Amino acid sequence: MAGWLVVLLKIVAMFLVIVAGWLARRRDFISGETTVTLSKFIVGLAMPALVFISMLTTVTPATIGQDWYLPFIGAGVILFGLGVAWAVLPFFHLTELRATFLFLIAISNWVYLPLPIVDALYGMEGVRVVLLYNVGAQLILWTVGVWTLRGGKPDKESLREVFTNAGIIATVVGILLALCFPVMRTLGDAHPSGAFALVAVPFFQAIKMIGDLTIPLALVVTGAQLGGLHFSEHRPTPALFGILGARLLLAPLALAALFIGLNLLGWRLPEIPRMVAYIIIAMPVAISCSIFTERFGGDTSLAARAIFYSTLLSIVTVPAIFYLVQKAGL
Repeated sequence: MAGWLVVLLKIVAMFLVIVAGWLARRRDFISGETTVTLSKFIVGLAMPALVFISMLTTVTPATIGQDWYLPFIGAGVILFGLGVAWAVLPFFHLTELRATFLFLIAISNWVYLPLPIVDALYGMEGVRVVLLYNVGAQLILWTVGVWTLRGGKPDKESLREVFTNAGIIATVVGILLALCFPVMRTLGDAHPSGAFALVAVPFFQAIKMIGDLTIPLALVVTGAQLGGLHFSEHRPTPALFGILGARLLLAPLALAALFIGLNLLGWRLPEIPRMVAYIIIAMPVAISCSIFTERFGGDTSLAARAIFYSTLLSIVTVPAIFYLVQKAGL
């Protein structure tokens, strides 16, 4: 099956799960308080469990030597989106919305939506790439991202979030255990051997089951969060159109142009990290952006509309971008 068709089918399936979450919130099957609680569960437990298992079972000394740079690429993708935002900013006469405008273009949904797509395309190797990208992206979100939203002011609270982030801690612990205790990578085998494996397997399987909840639960929560947004009374504005165009079209096309230039200079990313970068840069505005605008200052109404419309339009734009990139051999 063609890669772009895999992406299309996967993103349609994910959107249907998001719709289920949206309906559940609209019909009060899921309340606002439940949505917040589930979000905390995903970020604090399910996602770290997924990261830990992925690192534990796929990281080896060889992959460390091969993939050491991936967190830097993940950070670079988010910074590149911010650069695109600054490039288009002069075309919009913004004052109060300036910080929110920049933030929403920069912060794409780099984990929850890309993960199932990349898993379908490249398996666990692709998942590892996404999760290593996540380390760099988280660092940028809680530093440059928050500072942008606050008008360029460094913030001690956001720096503290970097060092206490459960996903980053799970990444580090998973990698260290995989390197220091290689036997632990065999815990996922169908028929483990040895006394240690027999004792450890139930814990391994429990962590894996919790981690497996991440993607479906995150999609349902995404839909529930969208179902709780109130923006029907607001008409589309030039700022919103600018965010949608820059986030869904200009940013991925600009990244393609950058990679073409790097190719001409003789440097080319390996296929999976390169295609994952394209998928992430083409993603809609991250669902958490409305939480950040409310917490650190910004226009939450604009964030809500940008999240909703970019998520809806991404059903078409993400497969289209992936098709063009594959077709052009980029």
